[in-house]
Amino acid sequence: MGNGTIKEGQSAYGGQDEELTSEQVNELRQIRRDKLQRLRDAGRDPFKNERWDADAFSAEIKADYEEREKQVPDGEAPVERAVSVCGRVMAFRDMGKASFIDIQDRQGRIQVYIRKDAIGDEEYVWFKTYDIGDIIGVEGTVFKTRHGEISIKASKVVLLSKSIQVLPNKRQGLKDTELRYRQRYVDLIMNPEVRDVFVKRAAIVREIKRYLEEDEGFLEVDTPILTTIAGGANARPFDTHHNTLDIDMKLRISNELYLKRLTVGGLDRVYEMGKMFRNEGMDKNHNPEFTSMELYQAYGDAETVMAITENVVSKAALAATGSMAISYQGKAFDLTPPWERLTMQDAVKKWAGVDFDKIETDEEARKAAAEKGIEDAEKLTRGLAIAELFEEYCEDHLDGPVFITGHPVDISPLAKRDPADARITRRFEAYINTWEIANGFSELNDPIDQLQRFKDQQEQLEAGDDEAHPMDEDFVNALEVGLPPTGGLGIGIDRVIMLILDAPTIRDVIFFPTMKPVEE
Repeated sequence: MGNGTIKEGQSAYGGQDEELTSEQVNELRQIRRDKLQRLRDAGRDPFKNERWDADAFSAEIKADYEEREKQVPDGEAPVERAVSVCGRVMAFRDMGKASFIDIQDRQGRIQVYIRKDAIGDEEYVWFKTYDIGDIIGVEGTVFKTRHGEISIKASKVVLLSKSIQVLPNKRQGLKDTELRYRQRYVDLIMNPEVRDVFVKRAAIVREIKRYLEEDEGFLEVDTPILTTIAGGANARPFDTHHNTLDIDMKLRISNELYLKRLTVGGLDRVYEMGKMFRNEGMDKNHNPEFTSMELYQAYGDAETVMAITENVVSKAALAATGSMAISYQGKAFDLTPPWERLTMQDAVKKWAGVDFDKIETDEEARKAAAEKGIEDAEKLTRGLAIAELFEEYCEDHLDGPVFITGHPVDISPLAKRDPADARITRRFEAYINTWEIANGFSELNDPIDQLQRFKDQQEQLEAGDDEAHPMDEDFVNALEVGLPPTGGLGIGIDRVIMLILDAPTIRDVIFFPTMKPVEE
């Protein structure tokens, strides 16, 4: 197209490789609008079409032809198969009285051969005004060209929707990362591998739900997203206001406390997969809106849900890739159960060089943390010192898959204490590629202990820690009614999908990641 004027009858982007200027794009958009108006003036408004009954799709058509071709003698073509297809025009090659186009449907692309004498003179004139990006329906028969490409010989072509926007050119495609996330609809059109990621994401979610429901007997439930108390985790919530009730509300940071209430009510195995919201930092592993799966199994414990964690992740990998051995950014991981286990205290001893078997008091712990460069060490308890040293010195070594166990009570307000050591809990975190992908524990079901821990957290909240857990008196009341011994688990679904599908950032596995609005 160069810098010259684009002719009115030219198919926009029709096989051109040059990157267009903004002026050229605007000119092409106006040409498309003019074409649409001519279609409407001629009584051929494409937007009045309501449906197209497709009976075949690109990949299936090709596979079927190849199979039928094997059944006939060499050199002979299979019996013609009539098909009805629909999709988006992605390539346009004008040969005069005949044209070749590529259409893209949900299975991929297929070539369509369109002859003037096959669809009629008038229809062919209109057809040659179609553009890259238009959505069409085609009826015809399947054949193989002289160059060996399985194609459709059209007998009817109908414009179903007119594209008045210009797609990126075929050579450069849509490569701008920010634009890809903002305009995911264009990203899905131009980059087939992106569509494949989300198809596999759906397969992963489907397998997780199948495993939980069919193999383990869990019931899928829904719990509130809007709540007055954002509990179940230590995180900063999003605040909002309900006008009718005139009350401040929050978006949930976890669904844990509601799921436990259902367990109190006698639903012994419940799970929910859904959106959580945390008003915190953003990086390659964090999006403010993310998908989490939490489950609670009555009469189970931390060991029970550790086994479920292994199965959920390994079976998800198998469903998406065909193997429990995966590769992420060049690093190999074998997700086959059982996974390694390591206590937090032993990890701190191994990588931070601090042996808490020999440290009993808060004062000794503060001194050890200060010597290792931990900020504000003078404010720490023994348990918080272990947690700070673990985060600073150990997490980067946890390629895994590995379970870290024995978390201090100080950072685990909802977990049952370890009977052998009341300073730690029956909690675990699962790590792969140094990322925490799951968190679970034997649930605290002692209402007296829970109330005191909430009070301790409330003091931290009032002291300025906006991630401390708020008081939830109704949840304490539920525990007083009686929660059976229970194993609980939360898994970050987006991170698991990132790992399995080798996606560099969380934005690559979320259809519409959170983005700052474009400034005018």
